[in-house]
Amino acid sequence: MKQTVVTLPGDGIGPEVTAQATRVLRAVSDSLDLDLQIRESLLGGAALNALGTPLPEETLAACRNSDAIFLGAVGGPEWANVDPSLRPEEGLLGLRKALGLFANLRPVTTHPALVDASPLRAERLEGVDILVVRELTGGLYFGKRGRTASRAFDTCEYSVGEIERISRLAGELARVRRGKVTSVDKANVLDTSRLWRETVNRLFQTEFPELDLEHIYVDAAAMFLMSRPREFDVILTENMFGDILSDEASMLSGSLGLLPSASLGAEGPGLFEPIHGSAPDIAGEGIANPCGAILSIALMLRHSLQQDEAALMIEKAVSKVLESGVRTADLARAGAGETVGTVAFGDAVLAALTLQ
Repeated sequence: MKQTVVTLPGDGIGPEVTAQATRVLRAVSDSLDLDLQIRESLLGGAALNALGTPLPEETLAACRNSDAIFLGAVGGPEWANVDPSLRPEEGLLGLRKALGLFANLRPVTTHPALVDASPLRAERLEGVDILVVRELTGGLYFGKRGRTASRAFDTCEYSVGEIERISRLAGELARVRRGKVTSVDKANVLDTSRLWRETVNRLFQTEFPELDLEHIYVDAAAMFLMSRPREFDVILTENMFGDILSDEASMLSGSLGLLPSASLGAEGPGLFEPIHGSAPDIAGEGIANPCGAILSIALMLRHSLQQDEAALMIEKAVSKVLESGVRTADLARAGAGETVGTVAFGDAVLAALTLQ
């Protein structure tokens, strides 16, 4: 059965990493005779420039009718002074909301060949395998907001239903991992966090009594990610805390450019993207790291297209490339045998695929 993938290259380095991710997807599809159709649409600043809106109706329609979506990156200083409702990031937020993508999964692992890329000592990195499960459609990013010349406000809201559905997913994922969930909040200060903690406790006592559940404050979580990262398995948290903590956790792997993510809903297509931003300072230079984008394709194949064999092929190929010493500029200090650009890294992954 034919499956459709929509790619949204976006802004900054987005088109550069998307090009390499798409090359890898096509190569795996050809190798395994997958019946995939890949279509490209506009989102973010690129859509705003071309069509006057960061989320065109035709893009939303294409995404709704797809089986999976890949996003490069959105945003940049070019659009810093546009109306807030037209900023590129609003296109992504609107897409997540329209598709009901309430859960963001961000796996963080350390590759043995890249321990020198992290600012942490090597002994702290051995065996790190974390999955951040971030609620994606509530909280400050979607609450009522406003500002005047002298004041501004942003509202953080959560309902019991929103907390239950993300907590249930975290529990289901922990069951097939190491059986531990760390729920992160700020319950000593915030009413939303107190509701969060009460709801998580009740749901886990009822539905996941066999799992090891702990609660910690977000400031402690930030410290423990650096001081004892091996103790985390699944981290469950709300929208803004998850955004910040998962970016911090990227330093365990050595670079934002390495990490993939998946945004999933109860039904319909998932959205997959590297966690890095649009990096306008290096856009067009051909040096962006496409690793996170390529690994996001692996997540797409596994979670939305049910092609686990294809996902494993990509993950093994990326590991082989890193073990060989090939590095992009952001990882040059990590024992590089050769520092290459974006396209050459994609070439190396494609070559590794052919050896499987």
